[in-house]
Amino acid sequence: MYKYLTAICLLLLVQSEETITWSKDQKLHWGNFEGTPDYDSDAVAITASGITYGYSAKTFSNSNKIEYTTQVIAQFYPEKSWYLKERVNDTVLGHEQLHFDITELHARKLRKRIQNTKFTKNIQKEISKIYDQVNKELRAMQNAYDEGSDYSRNYEGQLKWENKITSELKKLEKYHKPVK
Repeated sequence: MYKYLTAICLLLLVQSEETITWSKDQKLHWGNFEGTPDYDSDAVAITASGITYGYSAKTFSNSNKIEYTTQVIAQFYPEKSWYLKERVNDTVLGHEQLHFDITELHARKLRKRIQNTKFTKNIQKEISKIYDQVNKELRAMQNAYDEGSDYSRNYEGQLKWENKITSELKKLEKYHKPVK
């Protein structure tokens, strides 16, 4: 006899909300930024992105055996992303794209950690703990990126971050697809 559990954690995602899934072949363009600009903000553009995950697990009552599948996706949220048309340029768009790329980098880190974890029957708590840690690291890197590039105004800082993220994405290339 076994117990079957399915959980889907779609954090920051309203199911009816349009999203764009990260793809190395599809870059953001200003038409993707559909949100209402915040003219009181110091920012000239905002990229709303996040990691969504789901899993299903089958546990067996007579053993510690567990079978599971997971799905981890880096998402961009057009309706929550915005820009000030009169104050942006291609450099700012590249900066915003890199925010989305950083989200994908952390989705890959989450996939890797899930794949390398031996789960118990407490899989729900264990995956949630891994997700929370990766999400904390994601927020820290997003903030460090903005500071290190001065929000795209520091050309050398921006270029340094672009090279770093490109390199990190390549290192985790085998984790670019959802874990099954």
